[in-house]
Amino acid sequence: MSGILLNLPMPNDVRPAALAGEAGRSLAAVPDFTLDIVIPVYNEGPNILNVLKALDAAVQTPARVLICYDREDDDTLSTINAHWQGGRLPVVFVHNQGKGAHGAVMTGLHAGAAPYAIMYPGDDDYNAGILDEMVAKAAEGNDIVCASRFIPGGSMVGCPWLKAFLVRAAASSLYYLADVPTRDPTNGFRLFSRRVIGQIEVESTEGFTYSLEYLVKVQRLRWGIAEVPAQWFERRAGQSRFKVLRWIPGYLTWYFYAFCTTYGRLKPHTVRLKPAS
Repeated sequence: MSGILLNLPMPNDVRPAALAGEAGRSLAAVPDFTLDIVIPVYNEGPNILNVLKALDAAVQTPARVLICYDREDDDTLSTINAHWQGGRLPVVFVHNQGKGAHGAVMTGLHAGAAPYAIMYPGDDDYNAGILDEMVAKAAEGNDIVCASRFIPGGSMVGCPWLKAFLVRAAASSLYYLADVPTRDPTNGFRLFSRRVIGQIEVESTEGFTYSLEYLVKVQRLRWGIAEVPAQWFERRAGQSRFKVLRWIPGYLTWYFYAFCTTYGRLKPHTVRLKPAS
């Protein structure tokens, strides 16, 4: 088997020391990793090998790849098992303990213990080269590093018109009117520090709205936020799990949260944090 298969508890009940990984070690206890690359998947068999090859060739930061899946019959797992010969980056299978894309990402983010975690798209075989730069920005003191399509060097190509309109409208208004310090606030592809993952209470329950939630809460906390240019192309194979219309209410909650921060001058203590363990 090319990957290590683990069934992990829900994020609010993480007990990594009890989870047996390779050679009896827990996933969280495996040493010497700076970065966890969290990839939520849903039948990414047609894409995943190219993604793993790109990551393995480009990422120099000590890292591992966490493949977060819902179902045992997901063709991502069978494709990796049958065709991935392994590389420099360890690959770990992490079973979603929640539901859908949100549950997969949350399970993956809380599964590891590396100082940084990046939510990386399962069909993206062209942005692997920016992950080291994202880690470098984080090491400068930024708790979130956004992969931005809307700064020089970035691009968004082939996006359906409705999604493109909503994304650009939200991005422009949050940046120019609400002072959110990134030109691409809705992109789920971004880096989070372990401080963000460990301390900020996530109230979102669907899709990738957690990413905007983390961003606007970090803004209110006055923690560091940076961005690097990234590319985006409409997927060529597989089925997207981005449900733009269904997730709009969730995005609007955190959209207005950002405006309340700026115009209500709300202080860091208003951010809901997890109790100290």
